[in-house]
Amino acid sequence: MTEKAAPTIPARRGPHTGRGAALVARRGGKAVLSLLSVAVLALTWYGWQYIGDPSTGLTTTNVFADTEAHAKPLDGAVDILLVGQDSRTDAQGNPLPREVLDMLHAGVSDGELNTDTMILVHIPQNGKHAIAVSFPRDSWVELAGGFGKHKLNSAFVYAYTDTYRALQRQGMTDLKEADKQAKVAGRKNLIATLEKFIGKPGMIDRYAEVNLASFYEITKSIGGVEVCLKGPVKETKSGVDLPGGRQTIEGVQALAFVRQRYGLPNYDLDRIARQQAFLSGLARKVLSTDVLTSPVKIADLVSAVKKSVVLSQGWDLTEFAAQMRGLTGGNIEFHTIPTLGNATIGGADVLRVDPAQVAAEVARLTSDGSTPAGETPAQLPGANAVTVELFDGSGAPSLAGQTHAMLQGKGFTLAADQRLGVRNTTVVRYNPADDTALGLVKQALGTAAQAEPDRDVPAGHVRVLLGKDFRNSAAGPGGAPTSTAAKPTATAPPASTSAAPPITAGDVPCVN
Repeated sequence: MTEKAAPTIPARRGPHTGRGAALVARRGGKAVLSLLSVAVLALTWYGWQYIGDPSTGLTTTNVFADTEAHAKPLDGAVDILLVGQDSRTDAQGNPLPREVLDMLHAGVSDGELNTDTMILVHIPQNGKHAIAVSFPRDSWVELAGGFGKHKLNSAFVYAYTDTYRALQRQGMTDLKEADKQAKVAGRKNLIATLEKFIGKPGMIDRYAEVNLASFYEITKSIGGVEVCLKGPVKETKSGVDLPGGRQTIEGVQALAFVRQRYGLPNYDLDRIARQQAFLSGLARKVLSTDVLTSPVKIADLVSAVKKSVVLSQGWDLTEFAAQMRGLTGGNIEFHTIPTLGNATIGGADVLRVDPAQVAAEVARLTSDGSTPAGETPAQLPGANAVTVELFDGSGAPSLAGQTHAMLQGKGFTLAADQRLGVRNTTVVRYNPADDTALGLVKQALGTAAQAEPDRDVPAGHVRVLLGKDFRNSAAGPGGAPTSTAAKPTATAPPASTSAAPPITAGDVPCVN
């Protein structure tokens, strides 16, 4: 018997170096399939009716400090982080057979541990609808754990690497146990990073992680998933080769459909749209009468899912199933966080994001109907501690008054408005030590207005200089005037928002 080799440990460097053919091949296989998680959720809602408790035999992970507290969220809502890994192992850590990887065009098993699919699913207490929010892998964010600013998909691997090496220095010789503990550390750091990014510490109370292991079997067991392509596609790295139009896909081509990144007009954003379209179809199929009334299909699905899924400890699946019983396919919506376009940082291609804008959008989407769709709450928590000094250089007669009233309605203290000469650009000036005040004002304005640190601005104050680019005709999240985007450039396309109708599990959207 040969001894199992130790996991490949990434070097401690920025996650953007080391380009080359091997990296290109790996990235082609990283849709990472949190798509399976929809099947997991649907099975927990209904599967127990036919085959008993589906949690028996599932792999769990202790990622929350207080498992008991996370078992019953205080607000009654369930917030699940669905994560896709490209680890080429099953849920128990066993490597996938080479013939399976070859069939799925999965590339080289090299120990890569980046998490390339991250979706936050929010389900309110009544369980009658669900909101799924995708986070692009290349989003440039501040990682938790003191690792600095990097791509979002590296939050897991940095913590994993540090923990694994620390355990080895401490004398741990059981490499499988070291790998297990390091993965828990990576999961915790990813959860903490996302919660920090969206400004909601402690929000996530469920965790589900999947990989390549049983995607092929799951899609075949339910007879495929219906999708729609705007045109034919053929790309060698993912192995996709499909005609345009509506069609049912399964197995190898289903995996290729969600894996493709190269050759798409919007790269990873188009891949996210593909994943959301496939997720909607998967949810629609699993929630269909054809599947839910078939004990054989349910049993096959549960068996396949258990090969590749890891769930957080303390998740009462039977209770969750009862809560979700009113959910239908049309009540599952898919969104993507707003982004500000591509950039190159340290030689790496990244996606720029505004944390305040992202936090505002996530807050809006997860408000559970406490305010009408498209609106933010009447007052923002903490706004009463911030004084806004409004300077009107827009040249529009009524704009300053409308903006003043809106900010006052959000709870801000307003100083006397002042007029400026007409200026082109809207700027928000803030004390460099007061990011909180800046974030609140930008959340209220719903803009991509330029932010400038200014030591002359007193702490607790923010100066808003309205320019001609600030127009009331483009309403932001709170119905506020919104700064119009600059003309797109090759490296900075206009900001992506969720203004387009969301993908739902009640239709078959056509995607690139």
